[in-house]
Amino acid sequence: MIANARMYSVTPEVGVLWRRLLAAVLGKTEPSVEIVDHAPPAPIGELWARPDKAAVFMCGLPQSLASPRPALVAAPVPSPAAYRGRAVYWTELVVRADSDFETLAQTFGHRLALTTPESQSGYAAPLHELMAHARDRPLYREVVAPVFTPMGALRAVIDGQADVAPLDSYAVALMRRHAPDLVAQVRVVASTEPTAIPAFVASASASPAIVEAFLGADRQSDSRTLMEALLLTRFERPEPAGYDALRWRFETVRAFWRSHPLAETVHPTFAL
Repeated sequence: MIANARMYSVTPEVGVLWRRLLAAVLGKTEPSVEIVDHAPPAPIGELWARPDKAAVFMCGLPQSLASPRPALVAAPVPSPAAYRGRAVYWTELVVRADSDFETLAQTFGHRLALTTPESQSGYAAPLHELMAHARDRPLYREVVAPVFTPMGALRAVIDGQADVAPLDSYAVALMRRHAPDLVAQVRVVASTEPTAIPAFVASASASPAIVEAFLGADRQSDSRTLMEALLLTRFERPEPAGYDALRWRFETVRAFWRSHPLAETVHPTFAL
């Protein structure tokens, strides 16, 4: 069985912290679980499809769409005040800090970056936000090639490949903590509403021992120190209804953008 936190290993330093936290949480209860690397450019979908997952971070949208669905193990509760002690996150739509854009509407007619079609924060959430702005002509000039990760989305805006891009709010909070000079090069022009945050999942049923290890991690001195560095208050047992809602919303989003023009040119990856 394996464990992995690629989704939120937003920098090499943060990746080391996650590996150490997984070792601290799992080492005393399930030492046979292997903490594996599955770094980009390896497709993250290959990781999520593995049949030996014991505790792997997975985006809530593909979790909700999978058949059979991976079992929910534990959800992180971010520590910044904006999260209000909830296991939620949202999408922050960002532009270059030195751009003239002040609102999301001002980015219309320019270039939009998205991560992958299997992402809640990098695809479904921004498209849901944009539904309120739909009109008879395309909103954007172009939806560029997929950028795959929050760091890819950030780089696409900084490097001028796109004018606006979506960032997972917890991922960007980690980057603000561990790569502040990089994040300082962008500004937030809009945020989506909170939804259920990506959780650790297991291939079949969740191990009770692993679940309890995550739920008690904030009470262990070794893991608590690492959680503080990862901007975590605690882990909690995920509520399935929150992930079901992502599937229902995605179906609405997909149907909507099949009948409304999103951009003059859309990369084939994002064709609906």
